[in-house]
Amino acid sequence: PTCRRGSHCRELDAANSARTQCRMPDSKPLSLVERGGLGAAAGIFTTFFTHPFDVIRVQMQVGVSGGTIETTTKLARQGFGALYAGISAAWLRQVTYGSGRLGIYAYLLDADKSARAARGETGAPSFAAKLGMGVTSGSIGAFIGNPAELALVRMGADGKIDDPAKRRNYANSIDCVLRVAREEGFLALWNGAGPTILRAASLSGATLAVTSEAKIAISERTGWAPAGAPTMFFSALAASFVANCVCMPFDVVKSRVQQAAPGEYSSALECARTSVAADGVLVLWRGFVPAFVKLAPYTVISLTMLEKFTALYTGGASAL
Repeated sequence: PTCRRGSHCRELDAANSARTQCRMPDSKPLSLVERGGLGAAAGIFTTFFTHPFDVIRVQMQVGVSGGTIETTTKLARQGFGALYAGISAAWLRQVTYGSGRLGIYAYLLDADKSARAARGETGAPSFAAKLGMGVTSGSIGAFIGNPAELALVRMGADGKIDDPAKRRNYANSIDCVLRVAREEGFLALWNGAGPTILRAASLSGATLAVTSEAKIAISERTGWAPAGAPTMFFSALAASFVANCVCMPFDVVKSRVQQAAPGEYSSALECARTSVAADGVLVLWRGFVPAFVKLAPYTVISLTMLEKFTALYTGGASAL
């Protein structure tokens, strides 16, 4: 049949098609450094919205607390700055742990896609494969970022110490890292590395794998764009809840070991046993509410921004 649209419309279609072709992403996968940089940028952007929840979580985990509301109220009375205590450590954490976790995961997805294409295979990797990628990326990122994690815990918990003479009063995250290395030894920067890595492995494995899987499922059932805000919100929300349930015991032990004085605990296992003996098994999920309230928007914002930054950088490619 003859097209009833005018020549002007056809010219517009041709122009739009040309522009679309110009924006098509290069088939060459991004390097690990590029993926890491995009992951760090997304993480740093997100900390401006979520860091107060980290401070509340840490203060609840390292001491006796009446709950989320009491801790939040106490911090709010101390002023706006108290809610952002240790923000420089959060940025350092994103440059190290965040870039490794998000960057390596996206890089592994790229590598898997390229390997499948070379074999003539189509389709996405299995959930088990995505889970393995998440565990791998989280573990490596956690080991690299442990000094920043330790600084984040110590700076976030410092305000909870009632006696000003006992506070460490770090000027910033770099000052914290340097002082710990000088006063307690270089290897002290990896205090709590065991539970930190276990936490990151379980957190990243659950968060990234469930998000990737849920994003596809939600998009297929609703017709929403895979990288659209509604899809990312619901998939990240489900992933955050699952991840929090799994990783909280490691998170509590990690925070207590990293905040402890030298020699207070001989191992992470002793810390867990001592904590459970003193406060009951539910102490291992202390701070669940602020952790979830933080993790849900953190996951939504960071993964959404990772998608957006990657699309801007490449001209349209997806990060996950």
